[in-house]
Amino acid sequence: MRKLYYILTIAVLFTACTATKPVKKSVAYKGLYTEKPLTVLLMPPINKSTNVEAKEYFHSTLMVPLAEQGYYIIPPFLSMEILRKESAYDSELFLTSPLNKFGEVFGADAVLFTIINKWDKSSIGANVKVYVEYILKSTKTNEVLYNRKGEIVYDASVRTNSGGLAGLAVGMIASAINTASVKYVDVARISNKVTFTDFPAGAYSIRNKVDSLDFAGPKEFKATVNSSYR
Repeated sequence: MRKLYYILTIAVLFTACTATKPVKKSVAYKGLYTEKPLTVLLMPPINKSTNVEAKEYFHSTLMVPLAEQGYYIIPPFLSMEILRKESAYDSELFLTSPLNKFGEVFGADAVLFTIINKWDKSSIGANVKVYVEYILKSTKTNEVLYNRKGEIVYDASVRTNSGGLAGLAVGMIASAINTASVKYVDVARISNKVTFTDFPAGAYSIRNKVDSLDFAGPKEFKATVNSSYR
């Protein structure tokens, strides 16, 4: 029941964040359906947050949700090694530059950039707030094929059955402890999963092309989830 509640919360927030008329995925992500990329290179995230470790956490969790959507993802451990050797670890340098070299070197049809704008943990508010932008660009045309911005709030609060001030204090302490013990990699994984629910299915998915008639979600959204979200 709780899982259903959070899924409904996400759906409501998706709806609330957009006042524009819904469009089908084939229209919202026309370039993606036209180019039909098969192989994707994951660039090291651009970290603008105060959490210095966020870059590593996010990069390590990007492969699985995209692979599940039907794309071949160049193994991150391999691509990272090559990018470091080629002095291409700083993705900021390539976000607005031609990407044809990445296609030649890696055989990638598209390159995914992620920008971590916020990664804040609040023990008082019992949550972790992440604000990330995802940009998929073609190595052939340099066009943006997919772009979404999401603010995901990971709710770490703990509800207790105790009443009164004592119960409130117990709940606050439990929530603070739970927030402090939240694994950042879990937050990153959930953030990616929520965002990529709107990613068009690739050639290796049974949903390929079929989902073109589905309505696309808003380009900028907010969602609140907790550990029960899968």
